[in-house]
Amino acid sequence: MKPELGVCYYPEHWPEAMWADDAARMVETGLTWVRIGEFAWSRMEPTPGHLKLDWLDRAIETLGNAGLKVVLGTPTATPPRWMLDKHPDMLAVDAQGNPRKFGSRRHYCFSHQGYIDECWRIARIMGERYGQNPHVAAWQIDNEYGCHDTTVSYSASALQAFRNWLASEYGTIDALNEAWGNVFWSMEYNSFDQIDLPNLTVTEPNPSHVLAFRRFSSDQVVAFNKAQVNALRPLTNAPLLHNYMGRILDFDHFKVGADLDIATWDSYPIGFLSDRLEADEAHKTAYLQQGDPDMQAFHHDLYRAVGRGRWWVMEQQPGPVNWAPYNPAPLPGMVRLWSLEAVAHGAEVVSYFRWRQAPFGQEQMHAGLMTPHNRAAPALAEARHVADDLTKLGDVRQRVAKVAIVFDYASEWAWNTQPQGAGFDYFRLVFSTYKAVRRAGLSVDFVSAADIPADQYKLVLTPGLASLDTELADRLEASGSLVILGPRTGAITDGFQIPQQGRPGLSGLDCDVDLIETLPPTSERSIEGGGAALHWVERLSGEARNLLTFSDGNPALMSSGNLWYLGCFPDEALWDRVIELAAREARIALHPMPAGLRRRETAEHVFLINYNAQPVTWNDHDIGGCDVAILKRNPPGQD
Repeated sequence: MKPELGVCYYPEHWPEAMWADDAARMVETGLTWVRIGEFAWSRMEPTPGHLKLDWLDRAIETLGNAGLKVVLGTPTATPPRWMLDKHPDMLAVDAQGNPRKFGSRRHYCFSHQGYIDECWRIARIMGERYGQNPHVAAWQIDNEYGCHDTTVSYSASALQAFRNWLASEYGTIDALNEAWGNVFWSMEYNSFDQIDLPNLTVTEPNPSHVLAFRRFSSDQVVAFNKAQVNALRPLTNAPLLHNYMGRILDFDHFKVGADLDIATWDSYPIGFLSDRLEADEAHKTAYLQQGDPDMQAFHHDLYRAVGRGRWWVMEQQPGPVNWAPYNPAPLPGMVRLWSLEAVAHGAEVVSYFRWRQAPFGQEQMHAGLMTPHNRAAPALAEARHVADDLTKLGDVRQRVAKVAIVFDYASEWAWNTQPQGAGFDYFRLVFSTYKAVRRAGLSVDFVSAADIPADQYKLVLTPGLASLDTELADRLEASGSLVILGPRTGAITDGFQIPQQGRPGLSGLDCDVDLIETLPPTSERSIEGGGAALHWVERLSGEARNLLTFSDGNPALMSSGNLWYLGCFPDEALWDRVIELAAREARIALHPMPAGLRRRETAEHVFLINYNAQPVTWNDHDIGGCDVAILKRNPPGQD
C-alpha cells in the first residue's frame, strides 16, 4: 500500500475563479485527495426542499479534472437555521436542562427521529447525484461525532428513546429493577414510563442507571451513523468513513466503525498537549511545539483497530490551531514528522486541515497550508517534502505486533460514572500502559474486548477492563498469550454490580481483590525493588505467585500460568519493571528508548521518530531533532 496525501478544502468559502488554481497547486504540492462538503448544507439547500447543487457539481468537476480524488462529506454536522424552524425540538439538551442552541455546529440530538430522517434524505440526494461520479472516491459521514460534548443529550426525544431502549434491553420492569439493584434507596419502578434521565438528582444517581444511559447514548450514535450508511450504500461503491476525534470516548467507535469501510481521525498534536493530556509542566514545556511523543501514535493504533486495518488521518495539524488554551506553532520539521509517523502506523492517507486559512468565522485563527491572502504558509513546503518522501519510500506494509492492549469504551463510561478516586481515569490508565510498551521500543496493536484473538499476540494487556463475561474470561484463560489483567479488571458486571464470583473472577487465576483504596496526588505506595503505585491500590490475596510486592509486604503483581494480575496504577518506573518481567516471560526482545524517541516496526522498515528538538543517537543511529530515520529491516519482516 503506497500512502498518499490530501487536504481539506471549502470551495464555498472562495470565489469560483480560484478553484482551478487551488486544485493545480494542490497537485503540484503532491496531494492526491481533497475533502469537501461536510459543512455546506446551507449552500446545498438554502431553504427546505430548494436544492442548489450546481456549484458543488462544478467544484467536484474542477478538482477531479485536476487529478484529485474527492472525499465528499454529508453536511449533517451543521444543520442550517431553517432546520430548527422545521424541527424546533431537535436541539440537544445539556445535563442542566439547557438547550444547546443554534450558532455554531453539532446542534442536534442523536435521538431526534425527525432530524435523523432529514439526514437520511440529504445523504440519499447526494448519493443519487454523486454516487457514481468518477471523481468522488470516498464519502465522509457527518463530522467528529462527540466533539463539543454532544454525544449525551437530556432532551425529550432522548428520554422517550431511552425508555424504549430499556424496554428492549430488559424486557420487564422487574428485570430492570433486579439488574440495577433498585431496592437500594427505594428506587424501584413500576413501569418503564416512570424512568427519567439520570441528571439533576439530589446526589449521584444509581451507577447502573447512568451506565445504561451511557450505553444507550452510544447506541444512538451508532444508529444515527447507520441511517446515512443505509442511504449511501446502495448508491455508491466508494468507501464510507467517519473522522473521529482524539480522546473522545463517550460512544463506542468500534460499533460505529463496524458499519464503515475506513476509520479516520483528526490529529492535532500541539492542541492536544495542552487541551487533552495530563502531564507536568516540564513535559509540556519540552514538547510545547512538538506534541506528546505517544499521543498521536496511540490514536493511530486505536483507529487502525477501529477500521479493521484501514485508516487515515483526515485532519492533520499544519500550524497553530485556534481552540487550545495556548496555540504555539510547530517547530520546523514537525508537520513532516507527524505525517511520516502516521504512515509508519499504517495510514493510507494523511490529509492536512486545511488548504487555506479562513478569513472569517470561528476558525480564522486556525492555520492552513496557505494564508488567507493566498501565500504559502510554512507547512506547505513540509507537505511537499512528505510527498517526495513517500515517493521514495514506496509501499508500507503493516505487521502484527507482539503486544496488544484491549481498549473498551464501556469501561471508560463505567469508571467515569464511579471513579472512586479523583485520580482514576480510564484513558490515563490505558495511555500509561501504552507509553510503557513504547518506552520499551515495541510496537502495539489495539483490540476490542469483543475481538481478542486466541494466539496472535505474545502479550495482551487489559488495564481497567470493567467487565469480564464468561466467554471473554474463557478466551483469556485459553489464550496462548501472556495476559496481564488489572488494575480494576473484572470489577463489575455489565449492569454495574460487584460480580458474585468476586474480582477479577477468573477460575484459572487464584487471586482475589479484597480491598480497594484510592490515593491523592501527593501520596504513593512504594514497591520493593523500585517503582510505586499511584491513584489506585488493591489488596490482593490468593495462592497465585507473587511477582512484585508492596513495601508493606502485600502482593502487587500475582501470576497463575499465563494469567497475571496487577493490583495498582503504576508509575513509570513500575510500569517499566512490569513490561520487563512480562517480556522476559513471553520471550519478547526489548529495545529501550531514550526520552522523546520512539520506534515503530513495519514489514520492511523500522521508523525512528524523534520528538525532541535536539538530535538523538541510539544504537549507532543519528536522528536529527524533529526528524524521522527510516531503516530497512534486514532481512525484511524478520527481527
